[in-house]
Amino acid sequence: METFLIRALQLIMSLSLLVIIHEGGHFFFAKLFKVRVTKFYLFFNPWFSLFKFKPKNSETEYGVGWVPLGGYVQIAGMVDETQNSEDLNHPVEEWEFRAKPAWQRLLIMVGGVLMNFLLALFIYSMILFTWGDSYVALKDMTHGMEFNERAEKIGFCDGDILLSADGQPLERFNMDMLRIVTEARSVMVNRDGQEVEVFMPEISLLDIAKDDPAFVAPLIPNVVDSVVAGMPMANAGIQAGDTLLTVNGKRVSSWNVFLDAMASLKSIAQEEGKTQADLTLVYSRGGVRDTLALTTDSLFQVGVVKSALLDYKQTNLKYGFFESFPAGITLGVNTLKGYVNDLKYVFTKEGAKSVGGFGTIGSIFPEVWDWHRFWEMTAFLSIILAFMNILPIPALDGGHVLFLLYEIIARRKPSDKFMEYAQMTGMILLFALLIWANFNDVLRFLF
Repeated sequence: METFLIRALQLIMSLSLLVIIHEGGHFFFAKLFKVRVTKFYLFFNPWFSLFKFKPKNSETEYGVGWVPLGGYVQIAGMVDETQNSEDLNHPVEEWEFRAKPAWQRLLIMVGGVLMNFLLALFIYSMILFTWGDSYVALKDMTHGMEFNERAEKIGFCDGDILLSADGQPLERFNMDMLRIVTEARSVMVNRDGQEVEVFMPEISLLDIAKDDPAFVAPLIPNVVDSVVAGMPMANAGIQAGDTLLTVNGKRVSSWNVFLDAMASLKSIAQEEGKTQADLTLVYSRGGVRDTLALTTDSLFQVGVVKSALLDYKQTNLKYGFFESFPAGITLGVNTLKGYVNDLKYVFTKEGAKSVGGFGTIGSIFPEVWDWHRFWEMTAFLSIILAFMNILPIPALDGGHVLFLLYEIIARRKPSDKFMEYAQMTGMILLFALLIWANFNDVLRFLF
């Protein structure tokens, strides 16, 4: 329950900030061009509001709604989710949206997207300024990678160090690396000191991202780093520096294999209705092998710790205040490129099943409060919000932009009645997508 609340609070804080910044972009350009804004709301407020106030001598009512699905600004003289064509059945006033030239209306509509993207770039820059950038370069992962069965059939071998894909150097282990590898025709690896070329078949990033065990993972030696006092491993006599050799007769060639073996024991025990799992462990200490038996705790934990970073040289990059901005811009643009590239998988059968709602979004936040991770996720969501809103779908900013571009090119406006129907169609599509995404979350929770 505590984990749920921490994640829920992070999600609400993040989305609230993004919605305020997004709607603030529309508000800024509307006020810049002297267009009246009658409402500025965080969340939607059908029938009633949780909070609202209207400053003296202001035409804008500010408030917080009770339906946490976004927010809105109500711009005078504009057909949107808050107004239809009947509401505009009166002479045009100079302070209305529809009275302004197309280029000003265009800037008002892209204001939200622009502010979300700029916010993401700023957050990324401040992350680099505050925490820097720490990672283990692939070339420094001297134990190499560990590959699953799919990867081994392609031609990879445990211990390979990834070097490049189609001539593009591979620098660090992350989703960008995996994306580059899956889209490449060939990958160069360092195998026992020799460069070896592995030819890639056509393969989907969506497929390998779901692989368990993972398509590729850093190979971590099966040596214990530390044990937790009072836990089963410590009680059984395991010490830091011991090498784990087998678990219930299964050979442990790396720490990755040990974790897979423990996950398998947990799964089998739970299927049998047990709350603990028994295991026989063979280990080596100073070249001497020994065997011991132990039982996990009620969470199927044994209290043994291993960190990959302890075995590899870490690269630490620090940025000054002004240096952080170009680096943050590069990071933000690359993140956007990766997201746009992966969007094609949404239109596949498996991709449609993977679409998630608020549960999926909330799960990307850490189980414990971590400001570094919080701001990383907020920047990422800001980029997603910016891109999704600029799609040419009625009811989104991109739909309004599409109709404004038509007006500029054709030199005539779509009718208010057409805009109303387009808005209704877009809202139906968006609500259908929202229901589908959250339905997928329910199915994942149940099954």
